[in-house]
Amino acid sequence: MAEKQTLARPYAEAVFELAKAQNSLASWSEMLALLAAVAADENIQRLAGDPRIDRARFLDLFLDIGAKNINAEGANFVRLLVENYRLLLLPEIVTQFETLKAEAEARVDATVTSAFALDEAQLKLLSVALKRKFGREVKLTAQTDKSLVGGIVIRAGDVVIDGSVRGRLSELATHLSH
Repeated sequence: MAEKQTLARPYAEAVFELAKAQNSLASWSEMLALLAAVAADENIQRLAGDPRIDRARFLDLFLDIGAKNINAEGANFVRLLVENYRLLLLPEIVTQFETLKAEAEARVDATVTSAFALDEAQLKLLSVALKRKFGREVKLTAQTDKSLVGGIVIRAGDVVIDGSVRGRLSELATHLSH
């Protein structure tokens, strides 16, 4: 996993700098998401790894799939990835690009997982508290996981705040075993 992150980083940073210079972070974000979705297709992955497939033919096929939504720089980026056998890094490149974009926009993406669905008022309170904690706008996504038993787990970038019953029980078990 760390290897993919390391290999993807220079590509993500280069695309981010280009998008920032062009003032087109949003359009690059959409284009990269499309490219990653195409690259994630099982048939495309099979063709990408097949040494019998000519790289130029494969590139033409890949670009034809999203032709209307890929600009000239995007096509050059895909060409670079195909030539360097890095096309399968696209999902990781997108992840890193989105992280850089969120930092540039002073925004943090956070996920709150709870045992039961949270209502709008609770989500609003969490969002305000997280905005205070991080000093940035917070894009909050909510999901449920019954195995938490109660409480919540918040993930925002590298930060994890575990206030779940499952987490507390696990912590207690660890202390009792030592």
